[in-house]
Amino acid sequence: MLGCRELHGAYESAVNVAIEQARLSTRSRDLRLAFSAARRKEGAMDEETQLREKLRKIEALFAGAGTDGERVAAAAALERIRQRLGEAERADRAVEIKFTFPDHWSRRLFLALCRRYELRPYRYRGQRRTTVMLRAPNSFVQTILWPEFQELNAALTDYLAAATERIIREEVHRDTAEAEEVAEPSRLK
Repeated sequence: MLGCRELHGAYESAVNVAIEQARLSTRSRDLRLAFSAARRKEGAMDEETQLREKLRKIEALFAGAGTDGERVAAAAALERIRQRLGEAERADRAVEIKFTFPDHWSRRLFLALCRRYELRPYRYRGQRRTTVMLRAPNSFVQTILWPEFQELNAALTDYLAAATERIIREEVHRDTAEAEEVAEPSRLK
């Protein structure tokens, strides 16, 4: 039979072991969380890198680039597009065109693309924020600006949708399916 001191010593040993196991478990959990966060960040960076490369390739396509070296030379591609804009301005007079965008991401991308080509987007007082006006040669808008915007916007939209889906799945709840569709309840007469 164990004495009171021996019981107390055994109890303290058991408590110390339990505390140490809890510390190790907490450290292990913290390490797992840190590793998981690092993997998610690395995955997000990979996706972002892929998006940036895709955007560069789209720009090179619309600049008329023919080789991989030209794709790398983004400044040269931009200059070629500006030259094409200058040619379009000489051949075609500028017209005012109204654009309406479904979301602020698309609008911001379009504004940045216009400014890249030194075009001046605007809107009239009283117009909605989703509206953008632009005075530019129609041929440039139809052959360069709008098709390039559509390609860039599709890539950006896909990226934002995937990132949103991933973050919600990992941080909020793993089931990100749409709401279940059910029959409408019968109405009372």
